Amino acid sequence: MKVFLTGGRGMVGRAIRGHARAQAHGIVAPARTDLDLTDRPAVMAALRAEQPDLVIHAAGRVGGIQANIAQPVAFLTDNMDMGLNVVMAARAAGVTRLINLGSSCMYPHDAPNPLREESLGQGALEPTNEGYGLAKLAVARLCAFVAREDPALVYRTLIPCNLYGLHDKFDPKVSHLVPAIIRKIHEARTHGAAEVEVWGDGTARREFMFAGDLADAVWHMAARIDDLPDCLNIGPGHDHSIDDYYAEAAQVIGWDGEFTHDLSRPAGMRQKLLSVERQTALGWAPQTTLAQGIARTYAHFLDRPERDEA
Repeated sequence: MKVFLTGGRGMVGRAIRGHARAQAHGIVAPARTDLDLTDRPAVMAALRAEQPDLVIHAAGRVGGIQANIAQPVAFLTDNMDMGLNVVMAARAAGVTRLINLGSSCMYPHDAPNPLREESLGQGALEPTNEGYGLAKLAVARLCAFVAREDPALVYRTLIPCNLYGLHDKFDPKVSHLVPAIIRKIHEARTHGAAEVEVWGDGTARREFMFAGDLADAVWHMAARIDDLPDCLNIGPGHDHSIDDYYAEAAQVIGWDGEFTHDLSRPAGMRQKLLSVERQTALGWAPQTTLAQGIARTYAHFLDRPERDEA
């Protein structure tokens, strides 16, 4: 296939491009400097010119709880604009296959766990990342509407759990939980600190998956896109407490200090675990364990050229 990939320079996009199955396809992945996804005429022109067999929309403004709280307008508008532009441009260009990457932030904050696809749109979103969640939910709905109006257009949304991995963001102002933990514990070990602070009481539970496994899921599902439902959860199907992630990272990195808890800090939803029944029925499951994924991510953290830790 000829595949048009957005976000090809990000963590997920690089994993998709670097996957073994990608070698069988021709991949067009314009950089942000070459194509502004918030510019609809430019996106329309690009897709008309390329005429891909499949679009994979993996681009987005992403960040952890701190970034989402600080910039809700940008997280809503940037992700909404990019998603709507890509989907509408694909439809206008006659692209018949599209995979949109959503987020578990699309689910209502009080939906029962494990989160089933039927719960989407059935309640208020988590306030700490509401802008991001609203944008992702709107784009997923648009994909379903496009496919409903024209069954020849197979536009589907994959909803991954929280992700981490190679080429992640380690800046504390924008990083997600796992890369933030890796950096904090690395710096504690480097500077001989005896304590590391955890936001909240550490009991909130999260489901994380290595980005390389999501790439594997994308290619697996792309080959079966006609059999996919409108929305499909992607994840390991089990979660860990925040304290568990800190403890696992400490073991991998080799730091044996103590953890303290700042109860004044926001911790987000108490649990966010995806139901993976549909994913399992389609014959896919992730292969990377938490320890393996953290070790590979830490190795990348140490080797990356843009290291800026103190």
